[in-house]
Amino acid sequence: MTAEEKTLSPLAREEYIEQQHFFMVLGERLQENTPAQDILASVREELLATTKLPLAVDFLLAELRHQGAFAEGMKQLGHYFSPFQCYVMSEAENDRRRFDLRIGLQILGREAKYRADENMSLQGLFFFQFEALCRNRLSYDAGLGAMARDGSYDSAWQDWILTVRRQLGIVELADLIYVRSGYYQEKQLLETGSEDTAAGGVVLFGSREGRIAWANRSKDPLLLFAAMQRHLGYPQVPRTKQADPEERLLPSLARRVEQLESRLKLVEEEQRGGINLERFYSTGRDEQR
Repeated sequence: MTAEEKTLSPLAREEYIEQQHFFMVLGERLQENTPAQDILASVREELLATTKLPLAVDFLLAELRHQGAFAEGMKQLGHYFSPFQCYVMSEAENDRRRFDLRIGLQILGREAKYRADENMSLQGLFFFQFEALCRNRLSYDAGLGAMARDGSYDSAWQDWILTVRRQLGIVELADLIYVRSGYYQEKQLLETGSEDTAAGGVVLFGSREGRIAWANRSKDPLLLFAAMQRHLGYPQVPRTKQADPEERLLPSLARRVEQLESRLKLVEEEQRGGINLERFYSTGRDEQR
C-alpha cells in the first residue's frame, strides 16, 4: 500500500470489502425479522479470518447482548470504525429520531464499498458523507464534527470541514467549495494575474468540482449533489422512501368492510325484533374475575 492509499483509506482495502458485506447483509436480514444476535453470529462465519472484522463482530455481539445496541461498541473500536460510521449508527439506533436503521446500514455499506474502490477520491467521500447528512436530516453540527475526525482527511481537509460546520447556513455550500477549487484559482489568475490564496486557502477541489459549484450557486443544494454524483462517481446516497398510499389502501378497505358488516348485523337484528344487549353486559363470573 502506497503512502497516498494510506491517506485515503486508513484500513486495508480488504477490510472495507468485508465491511461492505457485513453492513449490507445485516440490513437485508434485519428486514426478514431475524434477531440481530443470530445475524451477527452467522455473518461472522462468512467474513475473512485474515481481516480484523471478525474480531470486531465478536466485540459487537458481546456489546449487543449486554447493552442492546451497536453504536457504543463501535465507538469503543474507534481505531477500526470511523467516527462517521459511529455517528450514523448512533443516530439509527436513537429512538427519538426518524432515521431508519436499515437506511443507516445501507449508508455504511455503500461508504465502505466506495472506500474499497480504487477510484475513490476525498472529494467524492466528502460529498457522499455530507449528502447522507442532508438527505436524511441528520445533525450538521455533530455529523460534520464526526467527518472532521475521519482519518482519511488530512489537516487541511479537517480544518475546512470545521469551517463548513461554522459557516453552513450563512454561506452557501457551493461558494465554500468554489473558493477552495482549482477553477477559482484559474479565474483569479486570469483576472488579476496572480492566484488569490488568501481568500481560498489550500486548494481541495479540482477545476471540475469548482465549475460545478459555480454553476449551482443560488440553486437547490440537491442539484449540486446530483451533479457531483454524476461527475465524481460516488455511490448514490440511500434515503427514506415515501410510503406508497396504494400499499395502505387494501388494509384500510378491509377495516371499512369489517365495520360495514358489523353495522349490517346490528340493523338485521333490529329488524327481527330488536338488538339483544345482554351480550354486551358482563356476567357475574366476569365481574368476579
